[in-house]
Amino acid sequence: MRTRDWPIRSKLTALVVAPVTALLALWIFATTLTFGPALNLLSARTLLYDLGRPGEAVVTELQRERRLSVVQLASATELPALDEQRQRTDRAIAELRRRVDGEALRDAADDLLEDRVDRLLTAVAALPTGREFIDDRMMDRAGAIGLYSGMVSAAFQAFAGMATLSDPAINRQALALTALGRSRELLGQTDAMLAGVLTAGRFAQGEHAQLVQAIGNQRWLTESAVADLPEAGRVAYQRLTENEAFTSLRAMQEALIGANRSGRPPVDAASWQASYDAVQQQLRDFELSEADALTDRSVPMAVRILVRLAAAGVLGLVAVVVSVLVALRVGRTLVRRLSGVRTAALELAEHRLPDVVTRLRRGEQVDVAREAPPLEYGHDEIGEVGRAFTEVQRTAVQAAVDEVTLRRGLNEVFLNIARRSQSLVHRQLHLLDRMERRSEDPDELAELFQVDHLATRLRRHAEDLVILAGSAPGRGWRNPVAMVDLIRGAISEVEAYERVDVTAVQPAGVLGRAVGDVIHLLAELVENATAFSPPDTRVTVTGTQVANGYALEITDQGLGMSAAALETANTRLASSPEFDPAQSARLGLFVVARLAARHGVRVRLRPAGESGVTAVVLVPTDLVTSEPPAGPDPATLGAASADPGRRLARTARRGAVTRSRTRPSAAPSASPAPPAPPTGAPTSASSPGNGRDDESATPDEPADELDGLPRRVRRRTPTAHPRSTVTDMPSPRSPEEVRRVMAALQAGTARGRATVITPTAPAPAAGSAAPTGPAVPATSTDPPTTPETPTATGRDA
Repeated sequence: MRTRDWPIRSKLTALVVAPVTALLALWIFATTLTFGPALNLLSARTLLYDLGRPGEAVVTELQRERRLSVVQLASATELPALDEQRQRTDRAIAELRRRVDGEALRDAADDLLEDRVDRLLTAVAALPTGREFIDDRMMDRAGAIGLYSGMVSAAFQAFAGMATLSDPAINRQALALTALGRSRELLGQTDAMLAGVLTAGRFAQGEHAQLVQAIGNQRWLTESAVADLPEAGRVAYQRLTENEAFTSLRAMQEALIGANRSGRPPVDAASWQASYDAVQQQLRDFELSEADALTDRSVPMAVRILVRLAAAGVLGLVAVVVSVLVALRVGRTLVRRLSGVRTAALELAEHRLPDVVTRLRRGEQVDVAREAPPLEYGHDEIGEVGRAFTEVQRTAVQAAVDEVTLRRGLNEVFLNIARRSQSLVHRQLHLLDRMERRSEDPDELAELFQVDHLATRLRRHAEDLVILAGSAPGRGWRNPVAMVDLIRGAISEVEAYERVDVTAVQPAGVLGRAVGDVIHLLAELVENATAFSPPDTRVTVTGTQVANGYALEITDQGLGMSAAALETANTRLASSPEFDPAQSARLGLFVVARLAARHGVRVRLRPAGESGVTAVVLVPTDLVTSEPPAGPDPATLGAASADPGRRLARTARRGAVTRSRTRPSAAPSASPAPPAPPTGAPTSASSPGNGRDDESATPDEPADELDGLPRRVRRRTPTAHPRSTVTDMPSPRSPEEVRRVMAALQAGTARGRATVITPTAPAPAAGSAAPTGPAVPATSTDPPTTPETPTATGRDA
C-alpha cells in the first residue's frame, strides 16, 4: 500500500483513525471481558431453575425407577409400583424438556452446556427401549443398573457444565455441589444393587465387588466435594453426618464390605431401606439449599460487576469520544491550513502567474506586492511554510515580470533589426530596379535578375523576424488578388522555383488585407517542400474551392515525416505557440502558425502516398472572393487608363496560361534571355511602381499570342549608352513619369511574352484556364543559385 500519493486529508484521517480505533477496540474488549462474567453470574439463577431443579428431579425419579427395575428382574413377579414410578419419571422428563427448550436457558447456556444438555435428552430418549428389554427380561440386573446409571451420569455432566462462573470461589462451590450429587448417585447405585441381592437372596457373580467399589467411590467423592465447600457448608455437612441415619447406614456399609461374596448380605432390608431413604433425602435437601445460597451470592456479585463495568464503560467511552473530538478538531485545523497553502500554490501556478504574464504581454503594469500577497497561517511550521511560499510567489511573479520584459525587449530587438533589414532590402530592390532598367548587357542583366531574386527572398526572411516579434509585415494590398497570382507570387520567393508546378487552380481571389501574409505562408511551405525533397523531384501546388473556403495543397516527394512528428507539427500549427528561441530549428513552423492564426487560416500536414508530405492550407470563406477581372490588354489600351493592381493580376494570370505562337524571323539574331522568377508578387521585377521600360522587345508582335512570363530579349546595340551614376536612394518621380513608366512596362511585358518559345508540347488553346509553372525559354539557361539554408516548418531533416 503506497501512502505517499494519498491526499493530506486521508493521511491525517488515517493518523487519527488508527489510535482511536485501537482505543475503541481495547475499550470494547475490556467491556466484553467484564460484561461476560457478569452475565454468567446473572444467568446462574436461570440455569439453576431451568436446568438444575428439573434435572435433579429427573435424576431422583430415575434412581427410584432403577431400584424397582432391579427388584423386578431379581424376582419372578411383576411389580405394580414400577408402572407408577415410570409415569412419575416420564412427567419429570417432560418437564425437563419443556424447560431446556425455552429461550431463557438457550440464551444463558454456552456451547458446552448446550451440547451436554442435548446428550442428556438423547440418553433419556432411549428409556422406553430399555424398559421393553426389562419387561421382556432380556436384560439382567447389572445391565439395568448400567442403563439408568448412564442417564444419571449424563445429567450430572450437564450439571458440571453449569459451573462456568467467572468468580473462582462460586465456581468451586458449584463443582463441589455437583460432586456431592455424584456421591449421592453412587449411594443410589449401592442401594439398587443391594435391593436386587436381597430379593434374590444372594450375591450374583461379581456383584459383591461392584458393591464394594461403589461404596468406596462414594466415600472418596464425598470427602473431595466437602473439602471444596465453604466453611459454612463444611460445618453444615459435618452436623448432617452425625445423625443416626448416617451412622446406621455407614455401619451397614461396613458390614456389606466384609460380607461373604456368595452368601446372603448381612443387613436387614427394612433397616437399610429406612436409613437409605433418610440419608438420601437429607443429602438432597442439603444440595438444594447450598445451590440456592450459591445463586443468592452470585446475583449481588454480578450487580457489583455490572456497576463497575458501567463506570469503566462510561469513562472509557468518554475517553474515546474526547479522543475523537480532539483528533477531528486538530485534523480539521491542519487540513484547512494545509489546504489553504495548497490552494494558494495552485492559484499562483494555474491562474495568477499566467494572468500576470498575459497582462504583461499586453503591455500592462504589474504590482508584484499586490499579485503576491503574504500568506498568514500562524507562527508554527505551517506558518513558516506559508511565509516561505510567499517569498516563492514574489520571486515567481518578479521572474515572470523580468522574463516578459526580457522577451519584450528581445522582440523589440528582433523588430528593430528586421525593420532596418527591410528598409535596406527595399532600397536594394529599388536600386536593382533602376540598374535593370538601365542595363543593356544581357549577361549583366541576368546576374541582376539573380540578385533581384535573392533580395526578394532576403526580404521574406527579414519579415520572419517581424512576424516572430509580434508585428505585421510592411507589405499590403487594398484590392483582391487572384489566387493564381498569389500562388505564383509565393513561388517567386523560393530558391528552387523552377521545380514547382502549379497544376489545377480553380478561379478565386483573396482579399487584399490577407494577400501578403498568405503569400509569405505559402512561400514558407513551398520552400520547405523543395528543401526536403530530392532535387530531381517536383513539387506540385493545387487550389480547390471547398465548402468552407479555399484549399491549397503543396505536395512534395521527399523524405516524409513520422506519425508522431506529423502530430507534433500539426499541434503547433493549430495552436500558434509562443516563440521559443530554443526551437530555432523550427523557425518556419512558428512563422506559419503566426500567419495562419492572424487570419484564421488552417494549416495541416499529412502523408502524401508512400513518401512525401502534403501541406493543406485552408483559407477561410471570409477571405475568399471571386477572381478579380484581368482588365484590358495594355498593348491595345493606353497606360493611363490601366490600374496598377489590375495590371499585376492580369500579368500573372496570363503568365500562367500557355498560348501557342509562331517564333518571328528575327529570333535567331537574339540571344537567349535569362530566366526570371514567376510573377504575381510585388517583387522588384514585376511589382507596380517599378516602371520598367523594356525597349528591346519587339513592338509589332500580336497581343493575343502572349504566353509565359515577361522576359527581356537580349539585343546588343551598336553603341553603348553612357550609364548614369545612381544612388541607393530612389529619386522622386512625378505622376506623369510614373504613368509613362507603367505604360512602358506593360507594353514591354506584352512584347516579351510574344517572343517566348514554350519548350513543351503544343499548348492548349487560348482561353484555357489550366495554370502551369513558370515558363522558361527553350534556349535559355537556368541562373546559378546560391545555396541557402531553407527555413524548416516542422520537417525533420
